[in-house]
Amino acid sequence: MKDLRVIADLHVHSHYSRATSEKMCIGEIAKFAKIKGLNLVGTGDFTHPKWLVELQNDLIREPDTDLYTVAGKHGSPVRFMLTAEVSTIFTFENEVRKVHHVVLTPNIETALQLNDRLSKYGNLEADGRPTLNMNASCLVEEIMEVSGENLIFPAHAWTPWFSILGAFSGFNSIEECYQDMTKHIHALETGLSSDPPMNWRLSKLDRFTLLSNSDSHSFWPWRIGREANVFELGTINYAEIIDIIRRKDKTRLKFTIETDPAYGKYHWTGHRNCHVALSPQDAIRLGNICPVCRRKLTVGVEQRVEELADRPANFIPENAVGFMRLLPLSEIIATVVGVESPSVQRVWSIYNSLIERFGDEYTVLINAPRDGLDVVAGGRIADAIVKVRAGQAKVSPGYDGVYGKLVITDEDAVRDDTRGRVKQKNLADFM
Repeated sequence: MKDLRVIADLHVHSHYSRATSEKMCIGEIAKFAKIKGLNLVGTGDFTHPKWLVELQNDLIREPDTDLYTVAGKHGSPVRFMLTAEVSTIFTFENEVRKVHHVVLTPNIETALQLNDRLSKYGNLEADGRPTLNMNASCLVEEIMEVSGENLIFPAHAWTPWFSILGAFSGFNSIEECYQDMTKHIHALETGLSSDPPMNWRLSKLDRFTLLSNSDSHSFWPWRIGREANVFELGTINYAEIIDIIRRKDKTRLKFTIETDPAYGKYHWTGHRNCHVALSPQDAIRLGNICPVCRRKLTVGVEQRVEELADRPANFIPENAVGFMRLLPLSEIIATVVGVESPSVQRVWSIYNSLIERFGDEYTVLINAPRDGLDVVAGGRIADAIVKVRAGQAKVSPGYDGVYGKLVITDEDAVRDDTRGRVKQKNLADFM
């Protein structure tokens, strides 16, 4: 029997999280997950009591899998896993630490037990991603005492704020954060601004499974599934996926889908108010001070990796799980047709034609033949998709909360200026 390919985005949010679409409900998540090509999605936010009630009403538990399908949608290809993200704020060595964590749990019953325990540390109704006044090791202890089938790992591990290795409130190692509970940590989430090769530069991360998820706050296809994990399973069930992650089993975790890390909002060091973006080398030359306003720069992920790395760039450790770099199809189309937003009707029209022809976005991005793409969307878009697929497209790096921008041709940067975009400054502008 042939293994089933499972493309999983295990970290999204509900409409109960701050800065999240009001329409981020199970029906919309399932609809756009199918369009994207996902067949397993995290529910997000099970710690929020009202969202958990919605999950109980909108999902049906599959027998013997500890996964869920949408109620009334028999035969839907999209399954759900109970997931959440929580924020811990605590003091360690006289410094305030702020770390986000992703939690996976097998069923609603264990989710209810977890909520009962975690409610002692914070108001779970305040946000879909609650803030808990407890340290990270205490969090892990509480979670694992509820069930040994639970899994917890650090979220978006490198972002400057609210992450385990972040420049401003994080740690220099996983062990520093989780202390004696590190034995229960088997993975970390790389986040949009880093990718596996960046993490491979730290030998201390070799034993952890690198996972990639969208952390999506909307159901739009340029957000959900922009990063994901590709498994090959005999049967799709919660226990097998958790076992793969714990074992770092590259025979079943085939690869991760990554955006180019430059696309992430915190890849380079910079200051958005002054439109300054700097490579690690240039930021260090300036003492991490903005050359415009003289305030501290937001240290980017690439610079933070350089600080902690004990290996050269391009090092590949043994037993490394593979990866594929992609960018959202809507972003590719928007860049080619010369519009700033992927949500405009012109982009949607081309996007929907490609989905109708090839079935879902991942098929378009990974497998659709160039000639077929040309027939549906034209040669320029077909060439751009193939170029992204082959890793030949460039991305102008994101910084200080500003997303990176796809650059397919030399004319793309000029086109940005004609649309009124403020030119990003680098060190050369101040020399």
